[in-house]
Amino acid sequence: MLGNFMYCNPTKLYFGEDSLAGLNEELPKYGQNVQLVYGGGSIKKNGIYDKVMEILKANGKNVFEDAGVMPNPTVQKLQEGCMIAIYNTENRLS
Repeated sequence: MLGNFMYCNPTKLYFGEDSLAGLNEELPKYGQNVQLVYGGGSIKKNGIYDKVMEILKANGKNVFEDAGVMPNPTVQKLQEGCMIAIYNTENRLS
């Protein structure tokens, strides 16, 4: 690890039928790039994926996907996700 730093990752959770509407309130607080991480595909089967993508696009976000993340992901899967984030961040800044 390089240097000293502090990491703080507060989490806000929305519950209920209209919980996706909370994204419209939260998304403007963050940068333009979003890495959407999900598992085996049930998110697409149950329709949530399309709803989330619609909200992200409506908020002008650049979306980078990391699909197929399993419970208790391997170090290799973690590294793949990191590479997606690094590659897309560098290419968006260029």
